[in-house]
Amino acid sequence: LQFLYFIEINPTADMKVQGYDFEAEEKGAEVNWDAVATSLNSTGMQATEICRAVEEIKQMMKMKKQGMKVVLAFTSNLISSGLREIFADLAKNQFIDCVITTAGGVEEDFIKCLGPTVLGEFSLDGADLRSKGLNRIANLLVPNDNYCKFEDWFKPIVSKMKTEQDTNNTEWTPSKMIHRFGIEINDETSFYNQCARNDIPVFCPSLTDGSIGDMLFFNAIKNPNLILDTAGDMHLLSKTLKGGSSVGIICLGGGLPKHHSLQAARMPGVPPLKNFVLVNTGQQFDGSETGMTFDDDISAGRLPKDCSAVRLHSEATLVFPIIMNRVFRD
Repeated sequence: LQFLYFIEINPTADMKVQGYDFEAEEKGAEVNWDAVATSLNSTGMQATEICRAVEEIKQMMKMKKQGMKVVLAFTSNLISSGLREIFADLAKNQFIDCVITTAGGVEEDFIKCLGPTVLGEFSLDGADLRSKGLNRIANLLVPNDNYCKFEDWFKPIVSKMKTEQDTNNTEWTPSKMIHRFGIEINDETSFYNQCARNDIPVFCPSLTDGSIGDMLFFNAIKNPNLILDTAGDMHLLSKTLKGGSSVGIICLGGGLPKHHSLQAARMPGVPPLKNFVLVNTGQQFDGSETGMTFDDDISAGRLPKDCSAVRLHSEATLVFPIIMNRVFRD
C-alpha cells in the first residue's frame, strides 16, 4: 500500500468532465458556438489545454500593459498557412513586441504578396507536381513562378543594400534586412510590412536556410561581400527584451524558434520569463528540441521552474485561431 497514492476529490470544487450537449439546443436553432467553446474547458484532454492556453495568453496581454515583452515564435509552415493573417493582425494591433522565426517563415510572407499560395491535397504525387512546376507544402501549392517573382523583387533591393554598406558603412543584420524588406514590399497584407510599420523587430538566425540564402549566394558571385551580422542580432534581441518588466512567449512549432526564444529569455539583464505557451505535435522520445518536455527545458536551464507554462499537443493551424478568437472576444 505504500506505493499507492490516493487523491481526495471534492465533488463541489473539482470540475466535472462534461462535453457540450447539442441535444439541449432548441430544434432548428443555430449552434451556440460561444457555449461550445466554453465547454472545451470541461471536456478534458487537449480541449481543456486550449482553454488553459487562452488564459495564459490573456494574462500576457494584461501584463503587456504593465511592461511585459511578448515574443511570437513560429516555424515557416505557419506563414505558408492562413495563420499569416492572424499574425499580421497581432502586429498591426501591437500585441507582440518581437518575432522569432526561420528563413521560410520570412520569404513565404513576401512571396504571398507577389503570387497566391493555393490549396491542394496531401496525397498529390510529388513527381507529377514537379513536372508541372508546383511546390507542395503539406496540402498547399506554391507555383515556381512565385519564386521567380520573388527573385526579381529581391535582387535589386539586395544590390541597394550592398551599395549602402559600401558607401554609408551601413551594418546589416538579419533583422535589419527583414525590416527593409517589410518596408520595400509596401503591402499591408504582409506580416513583415506590419512589423516594420509598428517597429516590431523580426529575428531569424537561419535567414540563409531557404530561397533567400540561395539568392544571396548567387548574388555574391557578381557582387560579393554583403555582410549579415547574426551576432549583432543577438545584441538587438537582448536589448529588445531588456526594455520590459518581464517576458512572455507564444511559440507555435518547435526547433529553432522554440530554442532561440527560450535562450533569449535567459540572456544577462533580460527580465524573467513569466508566461510560456507552446503549441506543437512533437513527442519526447526522439530527443528533439520540438518534443522536449518542460522538465527537459527546466533541467537545461532554459525554462524557469516558476514560469507559468502550458503545452498544447495540437496542430497550430487548427487550434491557434480558436485560441485567439477567445482571447479577443473575452
